Amino acid sequence: MITFEEIQKNEDIRTYIQRADESLSALGYTEHSFAHVTKVAETAKYILETLGYSAHEVELARIAGFMHDIGNVVNRVDHSQSGAVMAFRILDKLGMPAADIATVVAAIGNHDEGHGVPVNAIAAALILADKSDVRRSRVRNREQKTFDIHDRVNYSVEKSVLKINEAHTLIKLKLTVDTHYSSVMDYFEIFLERMMLCRKAAETLGLRFQLMINEQSLM
Repeated sequence: MITFEEIQKNEDIRTYIQRADESLSALGYTEHSFAHVTKVAETAKYILETLGYSAHEVELARIAGFMHDIGNVVNRVDHSQSGAVMAFRILDKLGMPAADIATVVAAIGNHDEGHGVPVNAIAAALILADKSDVRRSRVRNREQKTFDIHDRVNYSVEKSVLKINEAHTLIKLKLTVDTHYSSVMDYFEIFLERMMLCRKAAETLGLRFQLMINEQSLM
């Protein structure tokens, strides 16, 4: 089996991640580089490990998480689909079994809220891990007076925690938001579609999704 550590150290994959982030930086997007993809990989791991999925499935989720945004090197539009095609070629070349490639590619190709569907547990974990990564350190723009709504919303999030309850019935995204920079309504304006996809992903894993902002339950 191809391991997560091999994927993480692969120079070709790292180049695609870096160049993809450079493209997004030029377009004014928040950080999508190694900090983001590593956090997504580890959050996906947490979700599936907590729910008792096999070590093999956890490893595939980590791989999908690390590679999920490489399609941004092609274009932001439909980056999940282009990223899936790129991942297929890379993983096939590395000798990953077809069944595992199919699982990873399906997850990557379905992680974006535009057309994504949680088609399997790995895809569901990837969606939840990706959409919950909202934090101040992802904002590149250092001039607050020129912040767009994405900058404001990410910068306003002082703390973000995704946690599954002990009964394994609920997954909660808990945000602490400084409303000096952004309102709760701003968050919903750009993230409502993502949160609805998180709800579907949670249901695929047999969970209920809850969003809490400043101790208030909003979903």
